[in-house]
Amino acid sequence: MDGLLVGLISIAVTALFILGVPIILVIGFWVIGVSLVIDFTLANIGVTLYEGLNFFGLLALPLFILTGDLINGAGIAKRLSDFAYSVVGWLRGGLAMASLGACGLFAAISGSNSATTAAIGSIMHPEMVKNGYDKNFAAATVASGGTVGIIIPPSIIFIVYGFLLNLSISDLFIGGLIPGILMVIAMQLACWIVCHLNGWGHLISISLTRIFRAALGAWLGFAAIALVIWGIYTGIFSPTEAAGITAGFCMIAGLICYPIYRRVNPDGTGEKDAAAAVTDDKINLMERAVVPGFSLQGLPNLIMRSGQITGLLAPLIAISVVMQQILSLLGAKEFVEALLANLGGYYPILFACMALVLAAGTILESLPNTIILAPILAPIAAGIGVDPIHFAVIFLVGDAIGFITPPYGLNLYVASGITGIPYFRLLRYSMPYFFALMITWVVIALIPELSTFLLFHEGAGVFQQ
Repeated sequence: MDGLLVGLISIAVTALFILGVPIILVIGFWVIGVSLVIDFTLANIGVTLYEGLNFFGLLALPLFILTGDLINGAGIAKRLSDFAYSVVGWLRGGLAMASLGACGLFAAISGSNSATTAAIGSIMHPEMVKNGYDKNFAAATVASGGTVGIIIPPSIIFIVYGFLLNLSISDLFIGGLIPGILMVIAMQLACWIVCHLNGWGHLISISLTRIFRAALGAWLGFAAIALVIWGIYTGIFSPTEAAGITAGFCMIAGLICYPIYRRVNPDGTGEKDAAAAVTDDKINLMERAVVPGFSLQGLPNLIMRSGQITGLLAPLIAISVVMQQILSLLGAKEFVEALLANLGGYYPILFACMALVLAAGTILESLPNTIILAPILAPIAAGIGVDPIHFAVIFLVGDAIGFITPPYGLNLYVASGITGIPYFRLLRYSMPYFFALMITWVVIALIPELSTFLLFHEGAGVFQQ
């Protein structure tokens, strides 16, 4: 009888989810309803909600969210885009490839997929359209590039995964570095093929001077990236400390460094963008308004916007802890284990886990997907000998691919919102990137060293949570 009621409650909340009820309410209704059915004390919900967030490592979450807003407001994202274009602009589809590279660079500071898509998309999509790219393909490019936002460290979702599975967040960050870079390269290759076949994009000649000056213009972005990766990799500070230091660095950059730099550029162009000053080819692709940074008066609004995002994520993490407890009591882990055990063997079980992650990613955002499935699948993977860090990377790369798969595809919705292009049109143009990411995902799953090499490399010995 209890099983029937739990099933009916699950069907009811699924219907609510389909109707558009926020996911936190859907999970909350399910938790309360099932708790009443199985006589799980409701007092435990209040205690667990508090204890679920009483974890030092989770402090990195709001700080990295704030960092994403700060680097966009400070103009760092734009200058990283300029640098990426100076490096690959001589290739067919170079500006689109630069957009993907800029997504990777932005992800190395922000840790958010939607922030990466929104920031780089608002900068690069108009430029791509203006310079001969199909507008639908350009929007699909920035949507797909945003998938690396949760893979290249620092990553907000890696923090959540480490918290749920009691893994070192630093180890998870380092484990995602090489796979994230491979994802960018794979998408750039797909981009080059598509643009070459369609003749999209204007070419510029390769110039070491241009690259040097664009790199000089983006030095604050490189400094922020180096600060995060170097500090975590060497163990000098924890991910939480790294988040605080990076947020402080980007705040100083926005309030002081970029306003000064905007007036005194290294090539003497004054208010003109440095990257625009060095583009001497037939089209001046990077000549756009310089992002003015943010004022001290506007800083509270920026912090408030970041706080609103944190306010959406934190309660979801808290309620997820209660959900895990109930799923454990219901025997969800044992059920999935029994289901997969019949497959037998390392690779059949691993690929079955991957299929579950991808299927869930088509209908769920990365956070609830991780909350529901990671505690169930991670022990199963460990039972067949998969390294925990390796499986975390496999799991979250699959999660990331879900950002461009229907019917959910959050990045496609974000790109649609900033470009005005219908969602389903973007879906079609994102298919080359989807296949490129799928191939990369399989390669990452088959070669554990891609996720674990840096962990065992000399100098990466001990990490602090």
